[in-house]
Amino acid sequence: MSIVALRTAVLAKNDDLAAALRADLAAAGTVVINLLSSPGSGKTALLEVLLTRCVEAGVPVAALTGDLATENDAKRLARSGAPVRQVVTDGLCHLEADLVRDHLAGWLPDGTRLLFVENVGNLVCPASYDLGESLRIVLASVTEGEDKPEKYPTAYRWADLVVLTKVDLAGACDFDEQAFLDSVTGVRPGVEVIPTSARTGQGLDALLARVLELTAPPAPPAPPAPPATPATAPDPVSWRN
Repeated sequence: MSIVALRTAVLAKNDDLAAALRADLAAAGTVVINLLSSPGSGKTALLEVLLTRCVEAGVPVAALTGDLATENDAKRLARSGAPVRQVVTDGLCHLEADLVRDHLAGWLPDGTRLLFVENVGNLVCPASYDLGESLRIVLASVTEGEDKPEKYPTAYRWADLVVLTKVDLAGACDFDEQAFLDSVTGVRPGVEVIPTSARTGQGLDALLARVLELTAPPAPPAPPAPPATPATAPDPVSWRN
């Protein structure tokens, strides 16, 4: 089997597992958010704030966080008060659907409405793996430059939402936000971009509202229309009078 055929088979198997996981979680009322970014984008800091706000608002939320080694991020995220579990990949540069499934089994609290999956810091391999998510968010910080989407087009091409982080440092980095937006549009036209700062809170209300939209119960079906009233036929005699 060629390398291309092997990779195709691996991804196909992952897609099948992801589809089954998405269906199982949807049946349980759980929405999954997959967070992708480079190392150092501020993904963990932003997620800690989002988890804290969810807990304070009474939203049943949990998080899985993936890293090659250590449980540092899980310990940090647990300060939010939300259930958090670390996925240590032992060198694997991305999460896969079976890793997510296996770490959720017997751990995810009943009634969880929102599950964040913080992927391994990497914009290459994670872009190809569906984790059963309902929303894929790609994050980039102002410290990474304006052309990140052009350098990692696959990651941005499959993004449902783009989050710009550390905007409080934009001035110090001489960051050109319009150039970044143009770069995003060149790869993923029409995708929403939310500028944020975990430090100042900028954009976090909008980001949280966007995420919580997915947890809203579906609208009830419209009631059936009443049957049409049949037209009354004219009196066959009186109409001649």
